[in-house]
Amino acid sequence: MAFKPNYNQQRAERNRAKQAKKEEKLKQQQERTAQRKTASAEPSISDDAEHG
Repeated sequence: MAFKPNYNQQRAERNRAKQAKKEEKLKQQQERTAQRKTASAEPSISDDAEHG
């Protein structure tokens, strides 16, 4: 005989997966933002060095 489904456990697992996905997406978004900020700051410094 099959086991009785544990809906609360299944829901908790889905919620954990959803939360982990959200956190990963947010982390990648913050990394891209930081990378853009450093990339936008670097050309202005190198432009001054080339023309100076």
